[in-house]
Amino acid sequence: ARAWSGRKAFVNRWVALALLAALALGAGLRLARLERRPLHNDEAVNAIKTGELWNTGRYVYDPNEHHGPTLYYATAAFNRLTRAPDFNDFSLARFRLVTVLFGLGMILLLPLIADGLGRRGTAWAALLTALSPAMVYYSRYYIHEMLLVFAALLALGGAWRYWRDRKVGWAVVAGVGLGLMQATKETFVLSWAAAGFALALNLAWNRYVDASAAPRRAPPLNRRHLAAGLGAWLVVVLVLFTSFFTNAAGPLDSIRTYFPWLQRVGGDSPHLHPWSFYFHRLLWFDPGKGPPFTEGLILALALLGAYAGFDRKHLGRADPNLVRFLALYTVALAAIYSLIAYKTPWCLLGFWHTAILLAGVGAGVLLRKLRPQTLRLAVAALLLAGAAHLGWQAWQASVVYAADRRNPYVYAHTSPDVQRLVQTIEKLARSHPAGKQMLIKVVAPDSDYWPLPYHLRSFSHVGWWDTLPEDPYAPVMILAAGLNARLDEKRTHLMVGYFELRPEVFLELYVELGLWKTYLADNPPPPAPE
Repeated sequence: ARAWSGRKAFVNRWVALALLAALALGAGLRLARLERRPLHNDEAVNAIKTGELWNTGRYVYDPNEHHGPTLYYATAAFNRLTRAPDFNDFSLARFRLVTVLFGLGMILLLPLIADGLGRRGTAWAALLTALSPAMVYYSRYYIHEMLLVFAALLALGGAWRYWRDRKVGWAVVAGVGLGLMQATKETFVLSWAAAGFALALNLAWNRYVDASAAPRRAPPLNRRHLAAGLGAWLVVVLVLFTSFFTNAAGPLDSIRTYFPWLQRVGGDSPHLHPWSFYFHRLLWFDPGKGPPFTEGLILALALLGAYAGFDRKHLGRADPNLVRFLALYTVALAAIYSLIAYKTPWCLLGFWHTAILLAGVGAGVLLRKLRPQTLRLAVAALLLAGAAHLGWQAWQASVVYAADRRNPYVYAHTSPDVQRLVQTIEKLARSHPAGKQMLIKVVAPDSDYWPLPYHLRSFSHVGWWDTLPEDPYAPVMILAAGLNARLDEKRTHLMVGYFELRPEVFLELYVELGLWKTYLADNPPPPAPE
């Protein structure tokens, strides 16, 4: 605890036990049935890029598509440590374990800011991080967002520790966190902008509104320490964007990327949504034929914690400077994301995580204000019941409704029907003389066939087209239903199945007539019940 929190150990045995309990609860929710949910398009793209790095040892940052290299190199390191098999034998759990570890890692980073949140605030923040449905659901998603939030907390923790202790090591930790943010996802600039706004406003508050709230006897900033932090940031950025010094254009590409991304954000897109998009999912999402989802408890506690940061009452050992910074940062980042028309639901994690930290403070404030002891115990029991309800929602979202549109965090998700399609193709290959060298042709406009490239990665002869090729025929063909191809009219092939790829997107499966007869002989239908 002293190593994390500086000269004074702020994490006592009870807080440490609370962190361990939260870690266990969070692990249970994040690891349960990790492969049950079908692979989302974005997960499949990331998995294929990881496979290229794993198979060839080379990665080149693409400024026009995808995101930064952190996810891929983190997965490569995890694979080496766990002695991963051939890429074709990777399981979904292997990929998703990486983001699960980063999601749990945010609980382990809390001691860095424990003297800012207070002991009670730290314990409650750990519990709410572990049980938040959004945090649980996207920890199980093989995308960049959880790594971005982890890196942001690392940067915050390092900066806070340096502000408190003025030790060069903490400046380096903050620099590493900032570098990892930049190397993870282009939207890091939004977090930096919100942090700059919050810091400036917090300093102005201390100077012009409440000078008594300013930190006392803080040692002056050391330029060499700041240089060390900037150096750490630069090293991380250069190493990762140059792909360990094999791609000199990488750092420049990390700047060039904003031209296509800005065009995409401002253009026509199915991802344009109203300002309330995130809050509708977080605060009250009632699908009608399923359980309503709400993380309103976290918002209520966060508002109380934020108010206490400015009021400076009942904070206990929590530091009002950090609490106010978190409040201003959360509001600023939520406003930025809400005002940008281009929205995907996982982007809410950035501001929702700091809202959870504030909620931890708010829970501590609430329990500290209450008298007598019996009332305090009763409210604590109610808060634990609310936390348990969050955990129940997390289970419903992550397991029961993992790919269901009645889940607020499901977004353009792959249908479970794709698993049936892939299983059929696997059986067809076993009935074909060439096995997995069987020719497969896949045709869908705008490459709208993902995540099939991941699922068909073990097949050696697969062709991919955006438009119908001159010769579309093959033993197995998968075509977008919207093409209206009617390739069975020559009677050499049959359209044997209609599969939902994702909501309102369907695929047709065509199979060569002779292969289909062999398949039926090898896989006779079960006898009808008497």
